[in-house]
Amino acid sequence: MSVKKLLFIGIIAALIASVFIFDLTQYLNLELLKQQREQLTQLFAEQPLLMFGGYFALYVVCTALSIPGATVLTLGAGAIFGLAWGLLLASFASSVGALLAFLSARWLLHDWVQERFSKRLKTINEGVQRDGAFYLLSLRLVPLFPFFVINLVMGLTKIKTWTYYWVSQLGMFLATAVYVNAGTQLAQVNSLGDVVSADLLGALVLLGIVPIVAKFILGFLKKRRAYRGYSKPSSFDNNLIVIGAGSAGLVSAYIAAAVKAKVTLIEKHEMGGDCLNTGCVPSKALLHVAKSIRQTRAAQQLGVEAKIENVDFARVMDEVQQVVQRIAPHDSVERYTELGVDVIKGEATLTSPWHVKVRTAEGEQTLSTRSVIIATGARPLVPSFAGLEQIDYLTSDNLWQLRTLPKRLLVLGGGPIGCELAQAFQLLGSQVTIVEMGARLLSNEDTDASAMLQHQLREDGVDLRLNHKAERFEVDADGQAKLLAEHENETVELPFDRVLIALGRQANTSGFGLEELGVDTDRTVRVNGLLQTNFPNIYACGDVAGPYQFTHVASHQAWYAAVNALFDPFKTFRADYSVIPWVTYTTPEIANVGLTEQAAERENTSYEVVEYDISDMDRAIADQQAYGRIKVLTEPGKDKILGVNIVGAQAGELLAEYVLAMKHGIGLNKILGTIHSYPTMSEANKYVAGQWKQAHKPEKLLNWVAKFHRWRRS
Repeated sequence: MSVKKLLFIGIIAALIASVFIFDLTQYLNLELLKQQREQLTQLFAEQPLLMFGGYFALYVVCTALSIPGATVLTLGAGAIFGLAWGLLLASFASSVGALLAFLSARWLLHDWVQERFSKRLKTINEGVQRDGAFYLLSLRLVPLFPFFVINLVMGLTKIKTWTYYWVSQLGMFLATAVYVNAGTQLAQVNSLGDVVSADLLGALVLLGIVPIVAKFILGFLKKRRAYRGYSKPSSFDNNLIVIGAGSAGLVSAYIAAAVKAKVTLIEKHEMGGDCLNTGCVPSKALLHVAKSIRQTRAAQQLGVEAKIENVDFARVMDEVQQVVQRIAPHDSVERYTELGVDVIKGEATLTSPWHVKVRTAEGEQTLSTRSVIIATGARPLVPSFAGLEQIDYLTSDNLWQLRTLPKRLLVLGGGPIGCELAQAFQLLGSQVTIVEMGARLLSNEDTDASAMLQHQLREDGVDLRLNHKAERFEVDADGQAKLLAEHENETVELPFDRVLIALGRQANTSGFGLEELGVDTDRTVRVNGLLQTNFPNIYACGDVAGPYQFTHVASHQAWYAAVNALFDPFKTFRADYSVIPWVTYTTPEIANVGLTEQAAERENTSYEVVEYDISDMDRAIADQQAYGRIKVLTEPGKDKILGVNIVGAQAGELLAEYVLAMKHGIGLNKILGTIHSYPTMSEANKYVAGQWKQAHKPEKLLNWVAKFHRWRRS
């Protein structure tokens, strides 16, 4: 804590101590006020500005320092200055004093509290940001809550200062008016209990719930406005209609069928969505082929006479499609029909909050439903580069139609998709160039993780063009295509045979009635914590809703969306994103859960780091995979895991133990005390826990133990 803050605390402590040491509170009692009322009233008549200003300052100081006596001062305001002037003085003096106490707590402790308890306060901060004014108003209206506690505690939250002031001014006004009015009849007040009766106190308590009730009423009216102009059916064909049969849609429909709801699933393309058909499954199958090539080449160093004469790229891509076909039955119409889901292959359009029009090869039909889940996924983001219309470009959608290996492949984008596919095609025989606008690949990863992957990609022969900003495409007279990119204020020409655009994905929010209906969208469909849109019976989950575009997050969200859609208002759940893992499946793999170092620094979260070098592991050495590291972030001085970043072979598999640990509050000490089979890669998790323990060993206790052993030898 800074010297200024320590000095400020000392001054405040001295002032408060002086009040009690010199028993100054004796002047803030009801009997003395009644005795001195006439003199004080006369003084106000003779010197109104001095008396008013002095009394205002005294009131502010007492409130700011939380000195007992605010009630007597409020009565005095009415007794001395009358109802109008007394109410003006007490109302503003109490609010200003409360504001000073609030600002003091904020300046002294806010940053420390938010940094120290950032994880635990996340939900509170979100609630304060969303509904802080309502809750503060409720607290202010109810005189049961000590105002000085409210002042100090609210200073530790993220509520805006202006919001705090005006809500306090408004919330304290009624109780202040009661006491000021009583002060005008001071002769009849024999005790503070005479001012506020049990009935009045009860009325104020009831008044305190008005803001909360008002919040629900406003929510109800908001719903009514959203549904204005639409007629809700008296009965429904379905409990739930799910639009989109990707990961989010399939899980939503599965859950609905499992709880015996009437559910219809509508998909206009292929069952399984992008993950099965153009994303996770084919890309990992292709990466498996690429890794097989790497392993075959590495086998030569182990005494195995192995040589790759040729790569039949067309056959490779056919085998990739065979993998897709082998998995497809898991997501098929037949399987989901057997589960109890009505599956329709067709185009869906929302025509009202409760009606979905479906266009199929056989014609059109309109279905009614109590709730709808939008699970329409996302598609590759393709910016409008100049000259792109001349190029037969590839994306992660149409890449799988290739049957001829590009001699020169240009990959635009250094994110996970770009890096995975670039490495695969390089090993298959293409000369790959990655063009990345940023200073490094995988900008969301820690710098050292990016550096390890960049080193491996260069070892594989990939040409990395970092800090290159794509500007336009050109095709010359000979049909040669090239990208013109800006690098260090110069234009660089990068020729290619095919270009893969891997610049991220954008949500599919248009084409099925959301705009016409008035569902709020931005880059995604806007949803609340329950995954509801601005129409409470319409939900969204998966890539179309964000904030994470991972298949496993889509499935995770689908549970919340389905349960909330089927059981609201009887039971609802807010989506939990506290432990989200993600993996980039390059060589080396890069796996994360929780905070990275750069994320922790960005959020001002205190942490310690422990690392373990995988190259020391017996199994890694035996498997010729002795590279990479495990990095674990923990709370300072504690074994609680804040985040894990793993770079190396099987990083995604090693990560699972940490995901479980973080989800259930298991620390490194318990991982250290868990038996891991030898020799396995998973031993690395135990070794990193051991390094943490070594760094936090109790030196003083061990010194006493050493003395104990010396005593036993003597």
